[in-house]
Amino acid sequence: MNPLIRFFRVKIYTAVFLLVLVLLVGVLGFKIMSNYTWVDAIYMTVITITTVGFGEVQPLDDSAKIFTVILILASVIILGYAITVITEYILSKNNFEELKQRKMQKKIDGFKDHIIICGYGRNGKQAAQKLLAYNKSFVVIEKDKEHLEKSQSDLVPFVLGNANEDDILQQAGIERASTLISALPNDADNLFVVLSARQINDKLNIISRASQETSYQKLKLAGANNVILPDRIGGDHMASLVVVPGLIEFIDNLSIVGKVNVNIEEIPIEKLYDSSATKTIRDLDLRKKTGCNVIGYKDVDGEYLVNPEADLKLAANSKIIVLGRPEQIQKLNSLYDIS
Repeated sequence: MNPLIRFFRVKIYTAVFLLVLVLLVGVLGFKIMSNYTWVDAIYMTVITITTVGFGEVQPLDDSAKIFTVILILASVIILGYAITVITEYILSKNNFEELKQRKMQKKIDGFKDHIIICGYGRNGKQAAQKLLAYNKSFVVIEKDKEHLEKSQSDLVPFVLGNANEDDILQQAGIERASTLISALPNDADNLFVVLSARQINDKLNIISRASQETSYQKLKLAGANNVILPDRIGGDHMASLVVVPGLIEFIDNLSIVGKVNVNIEEIPIEKLYDSSATKTIRDLDLRKKTGCNVIGYKDVDGEYLVNPEADLKLAANSKIIVLGRPEQIQKLNSLYDIS
């Protein structure tokens, strides 16, 4: 809970306690001093506290009048305090939400080469969790405020609005972003987002979700670099568990999420040595230095080569994919200061 809200909640509880206390004191005072019935004592206390000006149940003696004066003064102060606290809480809550959004927008404005996630449903949350695990800067765009408040964490910066609108995309910093993930449930919405994003930033890497296979080509034509069909992937995975169960179980155990149990990592060669002098995989000798094996190579055109030869020359701006146990991956990251 936010400290400001907690602070005001304590003040509200205090105000309620004082109101109940003055009510009890009033009832007991009228009961004892004027020998009223319980109903009359409650009636006199309520009309005194609320200062409605109704008549007395029966004439009061001097001591009862003094008690009534004190009760009126105390109740006016306590009621004033309670009204002030409640009003201040309502206004401060609204101001706090506005200040929180401004602070978050300022944080987003400082992002560069970040990722934008459109839609915070099941796929959007999974993407956010993975990006959090890798300490990647990202922004979530979600139009459903209620859904966002239920799922949102302080670690997840967000923009409230429709990702189909250009100003919302710009608010998320699309001109400075490196990647956009469109994870909206509707293919037509994803298509519109891809079109808008590609027009604003032609260098953006766009990954879109698709529900229907017929949408795949349309999204590619609209400008998506990659189109993911979650249902198809799920079906292929389940079928693979029947065809090659042992292999799929092994692959499932290869984690690429988190900092503790990572088994696979893609590394730019610039992180490993000065790329102005060409080296081969054998020259790196990562197996001897870290225990990791090079299982893949991605060239400058984005083409992958599985199980590359040891004498393969590593071109500038290319990447290698390494496989190893978590401790070996950590040793590699530590040795070459890879974050």
